[in-house]
Amino acid sequence: MRIGVTGSGGKLGRATVERLRADGHVVSGFDLAGTPGPGFTRVDLTDFGQTLDAFLSVTARHDGLDALVHLAAIPVNGVVPDAATFHNNVTVSFNALFAAHRAGIRTIVLASSITAMGFPFDEAPPSLPVDETYTSANNTYGLGKVAEEAIAAQLVGWTPGTSITALRFTNVVGSDEYATFERAAEPGYRRDLVGSWVDARDGALAVALALEAAEPGFEVYNVAAPESGNAQPSREVAARWFPGTPVASDLGEFESLMSTRKIRDRLGFVAEHDWR
Repeated sequence: MRIGVTGSGGKLGRATVERLRADGHVVSGFDLAGTPGPGFTRVDLTDFGQTLDAFLSVTARHDGLDALVHLAAIPVNGVVPDAATFHNNVTVSFNALFAAHRAGIRTIVLASSITAMGFPFDEAPPSLPVDETYTSANNTYGLGKVAEEAIAAQLVGWTPGTSITALRFTNVVGSDEYATFERAAEPGYRRDLVGSWVDARDGALAVALALEAAEPGFEVYNVAAPESGNAQPSREVAARWFPGTPVASDLGEFESLMSTRKIRDRLGFVAEHDWR
């Protein structure tokens, strides 16, 4: 396929571009950061005109897209003031989704986040491992992701045959960032992430699988490593962090407390990298 990737210069974006190209797709990257050249165009996605123009065609770059992977965003709260985080990210996502709609792109994978499902979990989730049925935003980044999922769920019905898949990524770890797991035995390590993490390359694998399995309609999947980033067994961690919260009777010894069962069962997602 001819696939556009917004946010192609980011950690997950770079891994996704590499993965999709290795799978044989023709990839066009769109971002503010990067050197213009074959396969990349500098685009200000806060500008709807630029976004639509870039998706339709770019002279000497591409003449149309079959699918879109939308990853571009201010990645966390604190980079800019809180309201600016929300305004930027929701505007960029609306522009990307609506431009794809106008450009006739019917297969879309959208980056959502663990922040749409309770992060930093100051209040316990209703059950563990926490799955896609739980939605709760506690900061403006997460609120933006909830809004973006809602926009996608509505837009998908505007044109028959459209597929939008929202992937709720947890903390994305680069291949050169594994030193952080030296703290894995600490009692509070990754508590705000319910112990979850995902290698950028496995995040890219999830994108590739979502594109391959795309069907008409809107779907949400968690994306995390199937095993946690903690050294202690998951049931012990759950009892310490969230006393009294129901835990699945079949929870694996080190299974992630951010459930990956749905993406495993439906898309066949099996992470290829483990900090252990």
